[in-house]
Amino acid sequence: MIIPNYYQHLCPTKLISGFDALKKLPEEMRRLGCRRALLISDQGVAAAGLLKLVEKSFKKNGDEQIVAVFDQTPPDSSDKVVNELARIYKANNCDIFLAVGGGSVIDTAKGANIVISADSEDLNKLQGIDNIDFDLKPTIVVPTTSGTGSEVTRVAVIKNVDRHVKMLFGADKLLPEVAILDPRMTATMPPKITAATGMDALTHAVEAYIDLQKNPIDDHYAKAAIELIVKYLVRAVEDGSDLEARLAMANASTLAGIAFSNAMVAVVHSTAHATGAVCGVPHGVANAILLPWGLEYNLPKVGGYIGELSGVLGGGQTDYLDMDEQAKLSIQLVRNLLTRLNAACNLPTRLRDAGVTEDKLPEIARVAISDGCMMYNPDDVSYAEALAILRRAY
Repeated sequence: MIIPNYYQHLCPTKLISGFDALKKLPEEMRRLGCRRALLISDQGVAAAGLLKLVEKSFKKNGDEQIVAVFDQTPPDSSDKVVNELARIYKANNCDIFLAVGGGSVIDTAKGANIVISADSEDLNKLQGIDNIDFDLKPTIVVPTTSGTGSEVTRVAVIKNVDRHVKMLFGADKLLPEVAILDPRMTATMPPKITAATGMDALTHAVEAYIDLQKNPIDDHYAKAAIELIVKYLVRAVEDGSDLEARLAMANASTLAGIAFSNAMVAVVHSTAHATGAVCGVPHGVANAILLPWGLEYNLPKVGGYIGELSGVLGGGQTDYLDMDEQAKLSIQLVRNLLTRLNAACNLPTRLRDAGVTEDKLPEIARVAISDGCMMYNPDDVSYAEALAILRRAY
């Protein structure tokens, strides 16, 4: 293990994980000194009946209550929705945000919290990294997907509807106070979404382990996440009612979220972000396709780190292999997992299978090299090199 000359690690979020973890909601509100929650979610979560599970955790005559519900969060969190939520929060004298959903729901709650706490509707002034130095309102997060790790990250992405751009917010203050991992909340995810979000989590963990900001604490989080994903992701895809697998994947997503929130991600995420922006490919699907190719690109620079992952990726005892062989084994094991997921739910393994046309690859490459995550890649990536990665993945 190599100790870097300098690193930081932060995860103040309280984690509550278990088969009936939702019952802790009122108690956690009480601990935070809150009584009136604004519940934020989306129509998919509501239609799946998951909000009823949340509401059942509150006693009818208890002091802690959900006093307002907003279930219209769009797939891309927007400043318009954030401002509307701020108005609802004020109108109902709320004192805590309760986000029940995936990444967009959680980011929307974070955005509304910024507006309320800053007493301003001009989010533009606060976008960027470490521009939020004031206290925010308490937030409890209940994830309904196992992939984004947003429940333990210090970032939020909010779309500016008028300017047609996505605003990035990054600050320690954005970390939620509590994250509740209850497997019932992810049990309704369809197989392909389960697979895609699981591969998103795997990419978080793998890139956190090999990129420029890797550190010994987050290395352990990343390895634990990878081991859980390899063991339980296919099970969760093949049988969504397998609550043991669902709980394991919820924990894997959170572990990977902690790792990448501190260590960051790299070329795979940069090219995946660009693929989503240019061609609308879901983020988890893009990460799944691009992960082995991004690892191959980084082999010459960090083959040793990639090789160290062969054991947790399912390679067993590999001491008899040299490090280059171990690294190649790691990449093959990722491909083997993708093959199993493709057989189980038709998860795409090539960009062409995800609806990307070859003529779009140059545009994706141009967008990718400007992505902020690229600066954390172990080696520089030029436009030509990004395009070559995309062509190999096509």
